[in-house]
Amino acid sequence: MIRPILAISILLVTSAAAGADAQAGKAKAGVCAACHGSNGISIIPDYPNLAGQKVKYLESAIKAYRDGERKNAIMSPMATGLTEADVANLAAYFASLPAGG
Repeated sequence: MIRPILAISILLVTSAAAGADAQAGKAKAGVCAACHGSNGISIIPDYPNLAGQKVKYLESAIKAYRDGERKNAIMSPMATGLTEADVANLAAYFASLPAGG
């Protein structure tokens, strides 16, 4: 019984991730470039590179800032107004970039 439920859950999550729009994420990512670079490679040593990160990691990090689970004076306000679609699209965009820039 658990296996069918698990399989359905995986399909739903995969379908949601597949529906992300990397081009919409690119359009939304303009403000991210100031700290994370126009190609997802940070120009500031203390800020993380986003290019080539895994979608799920990016989604969970953005949501944590948005939902107040992670607090940062810069990231928290940037993530506050993001919708679920925005998060998915941004994650899809940065994950699609080559990790080396």
